[in-house]
Amino acid sequence: MTAIPVNVRLGLSMAQINASDWNGLMIGGVPFLRHEFLAALEDSGSVSQQSGWQPAHLTVTQGERLIAAMPLYIKNNSYGEYVFDWSWADAYHRYGRHYYPKLLTAIPFTPSQSPRILLSEQTAMERIIPPMVNAIKDYLDEQGMSSWHMLFPEQPGLTDLLSLGLARRVGVQYHWLNHGYQSFDDFLATLSSRKRKNMKKERQSVVAQGVNFQHINAADATEKDWQTFYRFYQSTYEVRGQRGYLSKSFFEQIARTMPDNLFLIMARQHSDYVAGALFLKDTNTLYGRYWGCDQEFYNLHFETCYYQGIDYCIKHGLKKFDAGAQGEHKLRRGFEPLITQSFHWIADAGFRQAIMNFCQEEAAHIEQYKDHAEEYLPFKKSWHIDNKLAE
Repeated sequence: MTAIPVNVRLGLSMAQINASDWNGLMIGGVPFLRHEFLAALEDSGSVSQQSGWQPAHLTVTQGERLIAAMPLYIKNNSYGEYVFDWSWADAYHRYGRHYYPKLLTAIPFTPSQSPRILLSEQTAMERIIPPMVNAIKDYLDEQGMSSWHMLFPEQPGLTDLLSLGLARRVGVQYHWLNHGYQSFDDFLATLSSRKRKNMKKERQSVVAQGVNFQHINAADATEKDWQTFYRFYQSTYEVRGQRGYLSKSFFEQIARTMPDNLFLIMARQHSDYVAGALFLKDTNTLYGRYWGCDQEFYNLHFETCYYQGIDYCIKHGLKKFDAGAQGEHKLRRGFEPLITQSFHWIADAGFRQAIMNFCQEEAAHIEQYKDHAEEYLPFKKSWHIDNKLAE
């Protein structure tokens, strides 16, 4: 029996893709991959050609059935990506070439690891990668684009991309991992005495300033709650003379369309909110994303964005807390360094080889850095030994 051929389409917006079909693919419950999240980015204008993120999503159908998909964007800059390729763009410019526009598979403004190639349960990765990659390469040629990049993928089977000529680049993030803790005190008990005292002191300093916290599920948040949170969110950018990437209507839309996946943690002093952060979640992971405050409070950022999240993970049995990209200060608060990856197809053969060489050299330094960073974790020596043996 002859197999039904697959049809690969590029250049779609989320409005052109059926939400049930998209969400019916294997997205692992990750909130950032839901049709509702990606559609809200587009509907709110946070993601658009004007913002440098033109939707160009990819779908693979067999007959009338959607069997695979991939978030895809045409980028005319490298803002909001968190895998930095500005030096690559500069190299193109020095040789009189154009690096932009480029194609990007990523979640806009969201440096979180998750699947990037979404599959139906009956579709094998090794079967679908070649036609998808070939279609992307053809699209790059047709549109005169320099490259295609896949950022923060986390799923098996992606090594097939290497055999198709893509370069693999690695980086480091800091995630808190739940090693079966029953309480925050249980977590503290794994720390060295000095680090445990420091962490307690940080938490107590927030209480001493008269600050307490309210967790507000998205379904229960009022218009005033969202207005207040959005003011905090924008304040984070305003101190740098910028505006936040995301519009208020984006937050309001995901609160309506996927309320079970998000909640606010608001800091209150007396009767007034003074800071707040938005968290997203799935059945396995807590994601801390957007934070801001009206005024400076000692250690308030650490409490709101880290310790409150750790508390939440322990109480709800979540295995991992991804509090965002970068931030070596997370190490001494128990966030462990983990390797992330990205894949890159460079259309020009000369630049492709140079970037492959760069990625290989960089990877050796990243691995050394990760090993060095582990030395700054606050855990007892016995904890390090036990976890190394477990690996």
